[in-house]
Amino acid sequence: MVKLNVCIGSACHIKGSYNIIQTFQQLLEERKLHDSIDFKASFCMKSCNNSGVSISVNGETYDVQPERAEGFFDEVILPLLTAEEV
Repeated sequence: MVKLNVCIGSACHIKGSYNIIQTFQQLLEERKLHDSIDFKASFCMKSCNNSGVSISVNGETYDVQPERAEGFFDEVILPLLTAEEV
């Protein structure tokens, strides 16, 4: 199971964490991935100086702009699901 956390601390909220959460929720629903991804919101991930929203995938932190959320999902998260199936 992939662990996916989106920061909802003050700085990330201002940078668009709500939009990323909405995008991820929509993708999880459309692709029926609720059983494969443990998706949660998290408070400050201590990466407030990043230009985007802090997102943790299996413990690794990424800096994601809201407009790149779907691309990030497809490029980073989906390959992890495929790797788990092998």
